[in-house]
Amino acid sequence: MGRPRAAWLEAPPLVARAYGGFDWELAYEYPQHSAVYRLSRAGVTQLFLKLAPTDHYPTLVGEAERMRWARSYLPVPEVIDQGSEGSVAWLATSPVPGQDGSHPEQLGRGGDLVRSLARGLSQFHENAPVAACPFDFRLDAALEHVRTRVRSGQVDRGRDFHPEFEHLTPEEALAILESTRPESEDLVVCHGDYCVPNVLIEGGRVTGYVDLGELGVADRWWDLAVATWSLTWNLGPSFEELFLAHYGADVDAQRTEFYRLMYDLVC
Repeated sequence: MGRPRAAWLEAPPLVARAYGGFDWELAYEYPQHSAVYRLSRAGVTQLFLKLAPTDHYPTLVGEAERMRWARSYLPVPEVIDQGSEGSVAWLATSPVPGQDGSHPEQLGRGGDLVRSLARGLSQFHENAPVAACPFDFRLDAALEHVRTRVRSGQVDRGRDFHPEFEHLTPEEALAILESTRPESEDLVVCHGDYCVPNVLIEGGRVTGYVDLGELGVADRWWDLAVATWSLTWNLGPSFEELFLAHYGADVDAQRTEFYRLMYDLVC
């Protein structure tokens, strides 16, 4: 098999030479953000290779740093290689057992999948120690990051905002965040993008976490708001309360709205 490529992003020559002996399969593509390839030999997956523009947030440099830290506490892929050439960065990681939550077999499990995902997030928050985490995304840091993106014109509501917020300008969205900022934070180490496709599952048990570029210390509702939102995108609108019940949290509409809006402004 040759090297299929995303139309908007081509592997730089250094990567093409280094991994030319593998069969390449485009496993996932997020246009203008990243492309992930499954690299195999004789039909056996050997590694995953993620490509992204060097100037895109979160950077693959930052993701590699977070994965190396997280492996001491959580089942995450091993970083095999990481670098950049020209305007393209790459991150090569080991495979992890399991299917991602968006696999049709997993989506067909419905409520069982939701319970697995809830337990997986609870374990993530329990096992990653706040005191040892060097990555900060508390509200002060998060809002300053958002201010910088809005003021520099990096936020495009037509591209970045989900339908719930696309009636807002970036400036209006930032103003809402500033005026509705929670008075307190319930701090944990957050995954940062706990969406259904970013969790690997086998036998009803979470076996791995991927896409850790936004991992950091933050309010647990940063993960809960995004996780429940992702359930609606992938399964439908009736699973949020089931997820929260199995995680062990009550519904908090204000924090959910706040952190979902922040999610759309962060990257």
